Amino acid sequence: MAEPISQSVAPAEGLVGRWRQRKRPQGEGMDYLISTEKRFVMVYLPVALFLIVLLFPFYWMGLTSIKPNVELIDQSNPWWVRNPTLAHYYKLIFETDYPWWMLNTMIVSVAATLLSVAASVMAAYAVVRVRFKGSDTVGGLIFLAYLVPPSILFIPLALIVFQYGLFDSPLALILTYPTILIPFCTWLLMGYFKSIPYELEECALIDGAGRWQILTKIILPLAIPGLLSAGIFAFTLCWNEFIYALTFISSSENKTVPVAVLSELVEGDVYHWGALMAGALLGSLPVALVYSFFVDHYVSSMTGAVKE
Repeated sequence: MAEPISQSVAPAEGLVGRWRQRKRPQGEGMDYLISTEKRFVMVYLPVALFLIVLLFPFYWMGLTSIKPNVELIDQSNPWWVRNPTLAHYYKLIFETDYPWWMLNTMIVSVAATLLSVAASVMAAYAVVRVRFKGSDTVGGLIFLAYLVPPSILFIPLALIVFQYGLFDSPLALILTYPTILIPFCTWLLMGYFKSIPYELEECALIDGAGRWQILTKIILPLAIPGLLSAGIFAFTLCWNEFIYALTFISSSENKTVPVAVLSELVEGDVYHWGALMAGALLGSLPVALVYSFFVDHYVSSMTGAVKE
């Protein structure tokens, strides 16, 4: 009796499936449920507003950087420029130490990023893959260290920098930036390392591989998106950091871009707005280029970390 029942149910399911296909308009996913008006209100309008809010600062910086000084104080047409000029860029590049500021920022950011990512890889691998007693507690404490505000840490760090004779040196920033970079990078890599199957490591241990070989030849090649994500985060934070750079660097030739643009292009109550906006715009380009090249790896690694 079971066979006739199954035979009668199958044609009914086939009829229902064909009826649903005829009723559904052409399209993929859930698009057929949304009309053009709803799609405009729910998708296009929010995205447009988001882009306007996100890109408006860059538009304003670019507009101000090519405005003559006369138009900067003329409020009759603040949204456009009538006589664009590159005088502010000329002043910024050739009449200040801006190229040296950019070089200092690049050296400090790259060195601190490499140091922080290297230390984070070691810490994350030890917490996640070695499985020692209390590893979960250690991982939680590492992330809690990221929540400590840098404005509290720079006071004791300033005493250490002075005692070791590192004041007014890029090395002071290279050695202090990892204190705010390593906790988050370690937490991010912990989440990514958890997504790598343990069976790969166990097979390597059976074949006689050591921990260092497993880390360098198995774990790190599979964790390249996570490493890129941690590196992008560390590089961006180093590039835009202000408090430590303001505290530990005093001479103009050793300053980084965020501090130098503000301190060197403001003379008392005179603000050189054109040069200020030109410096801010040029200073944001390296970070934007880094994100544009590695955005896919950054999103995929962040998704893996959150999923864990």
